[in-house]
Parts: sequence; structure tokens; C-alpha cells
Amino acid sequence: MSGPYLLSIDNGTQSVRALLFDLAGNLIAKTQVHLQAYYSDYPGWAEHDADGYWRAAGVACQRLWAAHPETRAHVKGVAVTTQRGTVINVGKDGKPLRPAITWLDQRRTDDVPPIGPLWKAAFKLAGVEGTINYFRREAELNWIKAHQPEIWNATHKVLLLSGYLNFKLSGRMADSTGSQVAYMPFDYKRHQWAGARDWKWQALAVRPDMLPELVKPGTVIGAVTAEAALATGIMEGTPLVAAAADKACEVIGAGCLEPHVGCLSYGTTATINTTNTKYIEVTPFIPPYPAAIPGAYSTEVQIFRGFWMVNWFKEQFGDREQAVSMETGEPPEALFDRLVNAVPPGSMGLMLQPYWSPGIKVPGPEAKGAMIGFGDVHTRAHMYRAILEGLAYALREGKERIEKRGGVPITELRIAGGGSQSDAAMQLSADIFGLPAARAHVYETSGLGAAIAVAAGLGLHADFGTAIRAMTRKGRVFLPNPDASRIYEQLYQRVYLKMYKRLQPMYAEIADITGYPERC
Repeated sequence: MSGPYLLSIDNGTQSVRALLFDLAGNLIAKTQVHLQAYYSDYPGWAEHDADGYWRAAGVACQRLWAAHPETRAHVKGVAVTTQRGTVINVGKDGKPLRPAITWLDQRRTDDVPPIGPLWKAAFKLAGVEGTINYFRREAELNWIKAHQPEIWNATHKVLLLSGYLNFKLSGRMADSTGSQVAYMPFDYKRHQWAGARDWKWQALAVRPDMLPELVKPGTVIGAVTAEAALATGIMEGTPLVAAAADKACEVIGAGCLEPHVGCLSYGTTATINTTNTKYIEVTPFIPPYPAAIPGAYSTEVQIFRGFWMVNWFKEQFGDREQAVSMETGEPPEALFDRLVNAVPPGSMGLMLQPYWSPGIKVPGPEAKGAMIGFGDVHTRAHMYRAILEGLAYALREGKERIEKRGGVPITELRIAGGGSQSDAAMQLSADIFGLPAARAHVYETSGLGAAIAVAAGLGLHADFGTAIRAMTRKGRVFLPNPDASRIYEQLYQRVYLKMYKRLQPMYAEIADITGYPERC
């Protein structure tokens, strides 16, 4: 094992992983430290000890070297990829002033900075006043300023988790443009902090001097400091390279370089993404996120808490499979796949709409989840398959919106995330989309995307395109079953696409009566 090697630190919601790749994209070694996703002192809050993330990253790296001591000296560079939208306030000494507010947090505030009358009139005319108000109320920065003024007044910098880990590794408060997915004053078209006249400076309490430097993916941020080397075991002086947020890294780690290739991510949030060099708003007035490739965009459609629903089912109804797995040693994923395969395509008419968490505009802030079509033939197996099918229907709808706005048909799929390990989920995705669906060649696609940034940034591959082609490839490919696709096509066109419009008035009535979800 002589390298050269590329180290990725992947800080997700459930765990921190230290991943070692070679220049061909092979996963050489991996260690994982599990995290409590969040703690909540009040309903709707989701916080995490900020330094807990850093300690977990250090433990993951130290375990990597303990298991593979011969690799450490051959690491050419390191990059960080993290969950999106997790905010950390630090003082002048660089220490966190309060726990990190994670992306799962649901708190809101009505005490928001005022927007000038010209902007207010423009938003009303454009029909986006509700979207802007949602942005202002959801922004963690506004909540802290309103409810913890002493913390806000002591804040030197507001960092995302990616920026905080970059600072802990290098001593420089800098972050990648590819990681800026949050309620921040970021210009998503130009990939820089918003200009002085941008409305976001009025909508958010933050000042320009409170934000870190921004650099493009592939830029060398600095070198691992002596203090960071002691904490992580990474060699002092190792270059730290800017990568991007986990979803953006996942897209390039799955090999999705062109807009005709769609990347499905079956993770806590399920998404469909394409990489494009054009600025395209799939949902009007909702910008595309920055890609992990400099200057490119990720045209993304999200299903919030997408595969969370799958885990919810396993926790609530999967005791039998979990018990059998413990008794026999058979992986629980194989047992759940067996459950899916016991049910025919279409789940005998049981249809799910996967809006467990509302969106801003699509589907709308009042949306709820729904299952329709129950009959006495249905079992928990039908319910489980209907969840997987509902997620795939929703992502197919996202695919069609991307195609309509971008003008490029999506002709093939790459699938990443935890759900990609399920053969049943892979097959029904191919059937519902009517397209070949390829599993990425490694499961750790977000970590691989960060390693690609290291390879391109240090010139170990000529550029991002070369690195992606050299380090990614298809795993197993699932082809659509024509009989299943015919059933899914009819259910999608004749039922699924009509469900939200028919149920939306009732969702609004539920919100009026119960107060949940709260209207914007």
C-alpha cells in the first residue's frame, strides 16, 4: 500500500467517516464514528455540540492510521465534505459560542430585519413574497440575533460546519463556494457573497465581516497545522483542499458530469440532481445549488426526509427482520428486500405521497404525507414497497421539472446514498423512471467526490473532468422491466400526478384546524 492516497473527512448527519482513496477511485480504507444526529432542548430544535463534530473527525482519522499505519505517510491531501446548512457561531478565539444548529432544526422567528419598500413591492409583484418571508423566518442567523443577542454580539464569524472543520484543520476561516447551501447571503449565480445591494443583506442580520473567505472547489485552503495533526494524526503540512457539500460531492462521486445523467440520492433527504454549466432555476426563484465543480450548478429537487421514511418504517414495523438478522447474521437489507419483492409492482393500488416535511414552494408549506388506496389485502410489505415507490414517483416528477427547465432529456441514472444498497429499490427506480439505473462503484460517493477535488486541486489529475472519468465508474446496472414499467406509467400519470392537487385543499384545512404545519 504505497499510494498516493487522498483523504476525505465526510461529516454526515449520522456519522463522521475518514475515507482513503487512490487515484483510480478505489476505497482503500474506511473508519466511521457514529453520531447522535441531534439533541433537542425544545420541540423542533435540533442542535449538536460543535466541537463534538471535530472530536469525532479526529477519532475517525486516528482509527484509520491505527488500522492502516503504512498509509499515513502517503496521503497527498485532505478535503472535508459535510451535511449542509449546519451553522456554528464562533468568537474571536475561534471557539464555538453555542451549539451548532443543524439542518434538521425547525425553529422560526417573526423578529426579522425589515426589507425596504422597493424590494417589498418587487417581491409582491413577482409573487414571491411568501418565499422571501419563509427565508427570513427560517434563517438561523435571524433567530440567534432575536433570541440570543448576547451570543450574536459576541460572534466574530458565522461558519457552516464545513468552514468550521476547515478552520480546525488549517487555522484559516475559509470555506468552499460548493458548500454554501444555507440561509446565508450567498449569490448562487456568481458563486460569491452577495453584492452590497442584494436584498439578502436586508433579509438577514449578518454583516459581511462576519462571514468567512470563499474559495472555489479544488483550491488549496492551507496546510494541516501542528495542533490539527496532533488531534487527527494527519501529517502536519498536508494540503487541505476545498471540496463541497455532501450532496454536491455525491453527484460527482457517482460520475454525473453531464446534464443528461441524473443522480438519485437515497439519503436522509432524497434528491435528484444533474450537473450543468448553465444557471437554471428548476423551481422559479429558487436558485440551483453550487456544484462540486468550479463554476457549475447542481439542478436539484429535494424530497425532505426522503429515506428517513424508510428508516421510520424499519423502526416501527421491522422488528421481525431485525430479530432474524441478529439470529442468523443475514444482513437486514436483504431481509427487507425480500419483503419488497413479495409484493407486485404498484403495491396493489397502495399509493404514497412522500411529503413528510413541507417545502417552500413545491409542494408547498401546508403539504403533508398521504397514503391512499388501502384495502384488506394490504400488509406491512405493501406499505414498505409503497414508500419506496412514492419516493421514486416524487423524484421522477423532479426529473421532469429539471428536463422542462433545462431542455436536456435525462437518459440514464446513477443512484447513490444508503438506499442504493437495496437491489429492490434499484430495480423499482429503473422501472418507475423507465431508464437504466446504475449503482455507483463505491458506496461512499460523497467521500469520493471530495477525493476528486483533492486530485484535481493538487494536479494529481489534470482537472475535474479528468479526475471524475478516472475515479468513477458504473457498478451494477438495473434495466427496466417492461411489464412493471407499464403498470408504473399508468399509476404515475393517472394517479400520482393528480394526488397533490386533489389533496392540497384538505392539507390547508388540516393546517388551519391543528396549526401544523404552521403557515408561512
